[in-house]
Amino acid sequence: MTASITFHAADVPTPLTQRTAIKHWLQSVAKKEKCTISHIAYIFCSDEYLHNINVKFLKHDTLTDIITFDYSEGKILNGEIYISTQRVKDNAAVYGASYIHELCRVLVHGLLHLSGYNDKTKTEKESMRQREEYHLGALFE
Repeated sequence: MTASITFHAADVPTPLTQRTAIKHWLQSVAKKEKCTISHIAYIFCSDEYLHNINVKFLKHDTLTDIITFDYSEGKILNGEIYISTQRVKDNAAVYGASYIHELCRVLVHGLLHLSGYNDKTKTEKESMRQREEYHLGALFE
């Protein structure tokens, strides 16, 4: 099976410049999580675009930085990951991170959701954040 990771722009420019390197990193994340990527589509969009998805599909009338639609079967990852570049930019400022660092955090966050991680409870959020930090370390060290 050939791993397919694609990046798309819904209504904003695609913010990634080193796509090949990011794809290799995401594939290594999946491997470390003992998963195989079938197809993951990352779609970059505005707050408004993602808000509409949040209301329509999840019935949540709130802004968010990411929504993951998981079509995976077991450890074979397949999904669509929508990312608001406006939220990523704002969150980077709030957390004192660079835009690219926060963007990569969100990219890996979506992949971790597909890998079986959740972030509904405090414990789940802590576990998810630890995995994000672990995988970001491989990219930014």
